[in-house]
Amino acid sequence: MIIVINLIYEQDRVQDDFSQEERDGLYKAIHSRRDVRAQFRHDVIPDDVLLRILDAAHHAPSVGFSQPWNFILVKDPDIRRKVRESFDREREKSSQLIDDPKRAAYLSLKLEGIMDAPVNLCVTYDPARFGPFVIGRTSIPETGVYSVCCAIQNLWLAARAEGVGVGWVSILDNDDLKEILQIPENIVPIAYLCMGYVTHFERKPDLERVGWLPRLPLNDVIYFEKWGLSDGNGWQKLQRKLNGS
Repeated sequence: MIIVINLIYEQDRVQDDFSQEERDGLYKAIHSRRDVRAQFRHDVIPDDVLLRILDAAHHAPSVGFSQPWNFILVKDPDIRRKVRESFDREREKSSQLIDDPKRAAYLSLKLEGIMDAPVNLCVTYDPARFGPFVIGRTSIPETGVYSVCCAIQNLWLAARAEGVGVGWVSILDNDDLKEILQIPENIVPIAYLCMGYVTHFERKPDLERVGWLPRLPLNDVIYFEKWGLSDGNGWQKLQRKLNGS
């Protein structure tokens, strides 16, 4: 049986230009997306909403159209508890790399919502999907993982548009995840996500808000023509805009 998902944009509209309202909505999702850890509510995500979010992820670009992702949905409290135990071990281990007072600040941060969020989701990478040869992956094998990251970003933005918060728990042991979720040896866990409706989205990312790290100015991360060049012929107008002049 084929499940037809009611998408916002029908196939006959794919080639249409975006209206100003649609562009504004896209940029709003990008700029207001947050890595959510502490604001989860217990409301159930309706199946149609969850399917739209997953379908957005499944429409991400992928190297050689390999679509190398899988999505493992998790609700079981016992499974989530085991994942939380892996997080606790890894957080304690990582805290040994820094000294007080920053270590104490690190341990005080809320860095996961594994037991709080109504849905957990593990996104994986299958390097063998469609066989050993994938167009575009021969020179840079990592493009397979990059493709999965594109799917995660699609998912994150779609979730934000649906009012659903997402938090990426990266302080985990992949070997633990593979054992807990019975993931085959050749499959690589890429992301463990916590998903759910939230009380609110913070105005700034948590680590920026608490002063852990600042947001870099855009002109600090842009070079022209070659690495390290902050100016270049033909780029003067853009440079002036970057510098606010």
